[in-house]
Amino acid sequence: MPQPLIRRARPDEAQALADIGRSTFIETFGHLYPPEDLAAFLDEAHSLDSIEADLADPAKALWLVEAEGDVIGYALAGSPCTLPHPEVTPGCGELKRIYVTSAWQGSGLAARLIDEVMVWLERDGPRPVWLGVWSENHRAQRFYARRGFIQVGEYGFQVGGTVDHEYILRRDPVSFSTEHAKPASNEHNLA
Repeated sequence: MPQPLIRRARPDEAQALADIGRSTFIETFGHLYPPEDLAAFLDEAHSLDSIEADLADPAKALWLVEAEGDVIGYALAGSPCTLPHPEVTPGCGELKRIYVTSAWQGSGLAARLIDEVMVWLERDGPRPVWLGVWSENHRAQRFYARRGFIQVGEYGFQVGGTVDHEYILRRDPVSFSTEHAKPASNEHNLA
């Protein structure tokens, strides 16, 4: 089977990005929310207008992941970082979203995708990169810890009327390597 293709998304692919964003969020987290909260979040975060705005923003980039003609994942990154942490500065980058369909989780695809994103985020030189992750998503937390991210805070993430407990993670410029960073020494705090 051929390796999935990871590439920067084009403006004419906004609908495909909105669709994969909605479907992967529902697949992964949809069971957690009342239908009205889920619908409100999807209409805001994964609408065609939202994706078109992200694609038009020169401070952001989106990637599309395809396998045999099917879209199976995507990522969104950029600046400024919008996470509520006092150490966030205008020069920080943020991994805003990274999703892969469940059939491809554990295949190494997410590692390839995050490597692509990090190269883009650090194209002008190393800088701190931030992300938010659901406090109960232990698999993702372990994945990010292996990539040099450490927990530095917490916040409430709004999904409609529901507020999720999220962790704020940061990767300092010296702790990431595309040669697969060693697990952070405090990984046990994230699991």
